[in-house]
Amino acid sequence: MKVASVLIPLPVPEAFDYEVPEGLNLTRGDQVAAPLGPRLVRGVVAEVFETTGSNRRLKAVDARLDDPPLPPRVVDFVEWAARWTLSPPGEMAATALKGLRAPRPRPERRVRRVERRQPLRATPARLAVLEALGAQTLTPADLARAAAVSSGVIKGLVDEGVLETVEITAEAAFDAPDPDHAPATLNSDQAAAAEALSQGVADGGFKPFLLDGVTGSGKTEAYLEAIARVLRAEPTAQILILLPEIALTQALIERIAARFGAAPAEWHSGVAPPRRRQVWEAVSAGRCNIVVGARSALFLPFVNLRLVIVDEEHDTSFKQEEGLVYHGRDLAVARARIEGAAVVLASATPSLETLWNAQQGRYAWLKLGARHGVAVMPDIALLDLRQNPPGPQTWLSQPLREAIGETLIRKEQVLLFLNRRGYAPVVLCRACGHRLTAPDTDSWLVEHRYTGRLVCHLTGFSMPRPKLCPSCGAEDSLVSVGPGVERVEEEVRQLFPEARTAVFSSDTVPDGKSARALIQRMTDGEIDILVATQAAAKGHNFPGLTLVGVVDADLGLRGGDLRAAERTYQLLAQATGRAGRADKPGRALLQTWTPEHPVLMALAAGDRDAFVEAEMAEREAASLPPYGRLAAIILSSENAQAVEKLSNDLAQAIPNAERLEVYGPADAPLALVRGRRRKRLLVRADRDVNIQAFLRAWLSRVKVPGSVRLTVDVDPYSFL
Repeated sequence: MKVASVLIPLPVPEAFDYEVPEGLNLTRGDQVAAPLGPRLVRGVVAEVFETTGSNRRLKAVDARLDDPPLPPRVVDFVEWAARWTLSPPGEMAATALKGLRAPRPRPERRVRRVERRQPLRATPARLAVLEALGAQTLTPADLARAAAVSSGVIKGLVDEGVLETVEITAEAAFDAPDPDHAPATLNSDQAAAAEALSQGVADGGFKPFLLDGVTGSGKTEAYLEAIARVLRAEPTAQILILLPEIALTQALIERIAARFGAAPAEWHSGVAPPRRRQVWEAVSAGRCNIVVGARSALFLPFVNLRLVIVDEEHDTSFKQEEGLVYHGRDLAVARARIEGAAVVLASATPSLETLWNAQQGRYAWLKLGARHGVAVMPDIALLDLRQNPPGPQTWLSQPLREAIGETLIRKEQVLLFLNRRGYAPVVLCRACGHRLTAPDTDSWLVEHRYTGRLVCHLTGFSMPRPKLCPSCGAEDSLVSVGPGVERVEEEVRQLFPEARTAVFSSDTVPDGKSARALIQRMTDGEIDILVATQAAAKGHNFPGLTLVGVVDADLGLRGGDLRAAERTYQLLAQATGRAGRADKPGRALLQTWTPEHPVLMALAAGDRDAFVEAEMAEREAASLPPYGRLAAIILSSENAQAVEKLSNDLAQAIPNAERLEVYGPADAPLALVRGRRRKRLLVRADRDVNIQAFLRAWLSRVKVPGSVRLTVDVDPYSFL
């Protein structure tokens, strides 16, 4: 008999086998209805094979669904991603089907001509309607506009039976991009990069590239030109551009529309579900050439994917840490390899893993060493707060205040960067020293003055600021400690009351629409001083911005995260890179208590290579990424004893392995989140050790009780 292995979109460890009924022809990628208990569920066929019998009776596939099948290479990718991340393959398949499971758009009411029916009165207006309509179907409003008549003329023809109304579920219309619509003028470095990228696609097969260019060097123009050349040679080619933040999509979409005369498709959480379904179906049918999206766009059913671009590839937002745990950059490289496509990792501050791959010759390394046009890199200086400390309860030193004033006099813009949301990161009691935390969570509550609430940024819990200390009951004893962007803005308004000031953080711009509106105001020169978190440090181009002030350059260097130095360098380089991107020179001032820190000295000297060399040497000495590999196991449960027992069981069951160490179990830095106790174990292995095989062998030795959640994080980026 024939048997189909079906991926069921549930957290089960493997595909389920079903008998294939006589006369039903199934192939890899087909979507089927299969029985699971008393109900039918959607599944994806992973494999069809013949067998002479089975030691158990198999249920039969109920039917093949009419929905488009997943292309076989998408199924390959889903299965690879599940193996790499140690995730249930059915959950990966569910991600690939997410767009198809969204509701269809509501049918659209249109009108069309009824054969052999003529109007009783052939007025000029009615004849204009019939001529404009022809054999098409149009909405009444569109038809009225096309014929330059009132809606009453359309209604009269419908009432007479000359036109009839029909309901049509419209397919998403994605106009074909025109590669010759509005070519950009490229400098020699950009042209060389575009030629190398397009040639890599033309040569066929998997080709990885690092597009390494300083901020403002025109990386986007280079890869848009490469896209144009690919489409010119192969009009059916599909291209995926991944971005780390929704806020960046609109600016890129506008640039793509201006370059190609047609807007690309969008794919991210801000797109309405019916529209996502339209995009999914258009991609599956090959009717959509360019998609701009978040990391989940990697799972779309491309039928002719030729080029994948990961913009700002260093950004930690590409790492998904809730639900399915994966890194979008790494899966993008895998998707391109499976598709036989080219992949471009673009950044002004590439991750050390990507730089290592380029140094080893695994990736072709394309460099853009200068800013585009007349723009030059900003001058960066360190402000030693030991010599120029801010006054009590203030956060801007005198040299930074003077620089802001000079910039405003010249009618230029200022960005004050502090990667800390809210008004104050800590609220404590002067009487007893109690720090306010979220209930059932070790995370401190952050004060937000705009809303008058204390918020846990980890769990979303919020409460009004209390008048009494919840620990000792003292009245008016709670004080705000440290600055957030709201507190810096308060100081700025006191110092420069005439300046137009705004805050850019996920609190003030909670969605893509509000982010685009604020970015446009800044671009149009309607804001003088922008106080911002990292939301403003990613790819934005503000022509009038000439001064960046970093309020606390030491912030990211605290703590024991192995990537702290790398992330701080990347974030500050990106933030300072917002200055001087047009015809006016820019500068950046970094306030610090430790100006001798290697990260800050490298930034001030503009010497990325020195920082990378030093950081790589430290990683190599400790056999940490990219010279080694890491994986984390996180246990959590409301039952602290169950977590403790399972962590001890895991510690006792560690398989013998060479060139590999396991650290822990230990309490997680945030040991209590939402009432769940948390423990962690960390695995470090040499680069050539199959860490996934080790984890599978290890976890197979221990039974995980239903009360404990076990999460595997391959290549962790967060150690909370």
